[in-house]
Amino acid sequence: MGSMDFPISELLDHENSLAWLTRHFHPSGFGCPQCGAPSDAARPFRATACSQLPVYRCEACDRVYNVYTGTIFAQSHLTPQQVVLLLRGVSKGEPTTTLSRELGVSYPTALKFRHALQANGVAHQPQTALPDRHTETDEMFQNAGEKK
Repeated sequence: MGSMDFPISELLDHENSLAWLTRHFHPSGFGCPQCGAPSDAARPFRATACSQLPVYRCEACDRVYNVYTGTIFAQSHLTPQQVVLLLRGVSKGEPTTTLSRELGVSYPTALKFRHALQANGVAHQPQTALPDRHTETDEMFQNAGEKK
């Protein structure tokens, strides 16, 4: 019997995923990346074709932006559900082949985002020593890279 893949991106709600991403991608508030005006002062004028993200035009400076602007997902065609599940899968250490199949994206796309997320994690690691002398790793490095 072959393996069974669940189309998990179809099991999430678009609006809930978009709200989650907005909260986590823009914890200080979602707004214009150019002038800082809040998004409620902008006018929504369309949705992206593939990902169906609302696109805003800032009333103050006329800049166009969406929830992915300024993130590694800028200019991507992933839906909010796919992004949430990709973030979840990478943080859980799921293999890229599984993620690409379950999310309906190509392997190179899933791998590109995995590498970008890992690079962001490395760039934002604290440079100070841990406060205690002993640390448990508990599979800390599980699937840090792809198994060959």
